[in-house]
Amino acid sequence: MLAAVGSFVDARHHGGRWLVRIEDLDTPRVVPGSAGEILRTLQTLNLFWDGQITYQSTRLPLYQAGLEQLRASGRTYECSCSRQALAAQGDSGYPGTCRAGPRHPGATATRFRIPDGETIEFPDRLQGLRRLCLDPLGDFVIRRRDGLFAYQLAVVIDDADQNITDVVRGADLLDSTAWQLELQRALGYRSPHYAHLPLVTAPGGGKLAKSRCSVAPDLSNPSQVLWQTLVLLEQRPPADLVHLEPREVLEWAILNWKPAHLHGIATVAAL
Repeated sequence: MLAAVGSFVDARHHGGRWLVRIEDLDTPRVVPGSAGEILRTLQTLNLFWDGQITYQSTRLPLYQAGLEQLRASGRTYECSCSRQALAAQGDSGYPGTCRAGPRHPGATATRFRIPDGETIEFPDRLQGLRRLCLDPLGDFVIRRRDGLFAYQLAVVIDDADQNITDVVRGADLLDSTAWQLELQRALGYRSPHYAHLPLVTAPGGGKLAKSRCSVAPDLSNPSQVLWQTLVLLEQRPPADLVHLEPREVLEWAILNWKPAHLHGIATVAAL
């Protein structure tokens, strides 16, 4: 919710368009009706999007073309390593086991080859200058063993195809930005500007969305939901906003948006 409200207000404050993309590539994990529920929530909160909704599941030919371009440039290789085998190695990143070719027969994933010693540096509008070394993470998957395209490849191609100039999202995706920048360079794309909003954490410190404390917002009072989200976004909204219509709450937020209040803040505790 915080990322939706924050990105909407930021786009409108800067006179930009706000686009909605449904990331439904991981078909085994897609919950029937979940996309519709997300869209209804956005509409209830008056977070109305521009243009048509993009569903990644309808864009497979674009991802395949991007994959073939990377293959032709020598930036990919096939990997036969299973998730179980990789999990046994811990969190040290992919060690490059199949760089010279698959080590085992059977289905393979496609990995994107990271140059040795590669470091990515980029400015984040909220988190400041970031410098990430990609070596510890290793080469990453862009097409899974089951044939499904990975998020990293799809989101990079979508951003370029939709002429995205600014990406505003949660800080849990901050490290993924380095991978995406590397893919953009390999595909010859111009990189958008990035701004990573704080991640809302549960009482124990973990990501709220993945904790037992995570519940759907109570939409019986959408203005209250918006006000609480603006508090988490350090926007210091007046208390009487909760008595206004959602449209009016957002009008105040757009007019008074102060991203400087979020500079360097990577996490905020849930209310």
